[in-house]
Amino acid sequence: MSTGLIIAVVVIAAVVFGAIVVMTTARSTDVRGAGALSRETRASDRKAKVGTTATTGREVELAARTTDIVKAAPAEIAPFVAPDAEAVGVSRRMFFNRTAITLMGASVGAFGASAVAFLWKGADGGFGSKINAGRLDDIIANIKANDGFLYLAEARAWVTEYPKGALGKAQAVYGSQAPVFTGMQAGVVALYQKCPHLGCRVPDCKSSQWFECQCHGSQYNRVGEQKGGPAPRGMDRFGVSVANGQLTIDTGAVFAGPSLGTNTTGQEAEGPHCVGAGGH
Repeated sequence: MSTGLIIAVVVIAAVVFGAIVVMTTARSTDVRGAGALSRETRASDRKAKVGTTATTGREVELAARTTDIVKAAPAEIAPFVAPDAEAVGVSRRMFFNRTAITLMGASVGAFGASAVAFLWKGADGGFGSKINAGRLDDIIANIKANDGFLYLAEARAWVTEYPKGALGKAQAVYGSQAPVFTGMQAGVVALYQKCPHLGCRVPDCKSSQWFECQCHGSQYNRVGEQKGGPAPRGMDRFGVSVANGQLTIDTGAVFAGPSLGTNTTGQEAEGPHCVGAGGH
C-alpha cells in the first residue's frame, strides 16, 4: 500500500472519529445532570400558555397559611348498656376469685366451729363438763388395783386416794377450795393431768409412788403436792362430788395446786425415781 493511500485512510478515520465525538458531546449537553430539563421539555414549556397575572412564592406561601379552623362535628356518645350476664358468662379471673373467697370462707368457718367446739362446755359430757366417774367404791378399788393411781381419759385426770388421817392438815390448805376438799373427805382427789410448769402430761411412777414429769423433771407426791423440779406449784385439781355413791368430777373449773413446800400427807418416795432424783 502506498504512503498516500495510508494517509487518506488515516484522515478519513480521524474525521469519522471527530464526528462521533461531536455528536456525543451535543447529546450530553441536552441532559445536564438529574435536575436539568431536556430539550423537549423546554420546548413544551415555551409553547404552554402563561397566565397574565404573575404569582410570587411569598404570595403562594401566605395563601397557604390560612387562619380558618375547621371544627369537626361533635361525636355522639352512645349510652352505656350493661352486658347480659348470661351472654358474657364467668371469666377466668372471676372464677378463681370466687373459688378463693369460697375456700377462705369455708376454712375460717371450720376453724371457728372447731374453736367454739373446743371451748364450749358440752352439756352432753366430755372434758369441760361434769363427768360421772362411776361408783366411789369401784373407783377406790380400781386405784388400789392399779398400784395407787387411776387415770380417767374422759376427765383428763388422775384419781388417787387421800388418807383420812391427813384431813386436818388438808383443811388448812384446801379449805377455801370446797369442791376439792369435799373429794378429800370422800377419800379421793382428782388431779389435772397437765404439769403446772409447761403443760406436759404428767405420768405416774409406780416405783416411787409419785407423779414425775418427763419433760423437765418436776415431781409430785401421790396427792399432787410439789416435791421437786421447776414446777411453780403442785398439780392443779378438779372439784368432785358424791351423790348416791356416784363420784362426779367437774372438769369445767380447774383449781390451782398448792404452793411450794406443801406436804399434807408426809409421803416421801417409796422407791427408785423414774425421772432424776427426788427432793429440792
